[in-house]
Amino acid sequence: MLGITPYLGFKGNCREAIAFYQSAIGAELTFLQTFGESPMPEMGPAANIMHADLKIGDSHIMMSDDMRPDTPAAGGNISLALRLDDTAKAAQHFDNLAQGGAVLMPLAKTYWAESFGMLKDKFGITWMVNCETR
Repeated sequence: MLGITPYLGFKGNCREAIAFYQSAIGAELTFLQTFGESPMPEMGPAANIMHADLKIGDSHIMMSDDMRPDTPAAGGNISLALRLDDTAKAAQHFDNLAQGGAVLMPLAKTYWAESFGMLKDKFGITWMVNCETR
């Protein structure tokens, strides 16, 4: 088994989410294909994203514009945990991700981490930012 990779579905704003994560936390776009570029262009609007892959540190998240009308936008009961070992970077990434979103738990020292906080970004994705205890 190769592992598990989160797959996020957006309602037509996947491209905006990619740009946001690139700017907010330095995510690297490793693959992007629109419906129009795919062998199945009839599945959605040509400019919408059929599949994209973002590399964040040693991990990846996959994402697309989910065209199913009965599927809710990204979010749900899944959280993405961003693990860091630098408190300044943790604070910077937390603040960047929180722009346009909502802080659920401010970034602060805990018994298990130098800093930990939770937020919901402007796309409805819940993030847990955790800076490991040294």
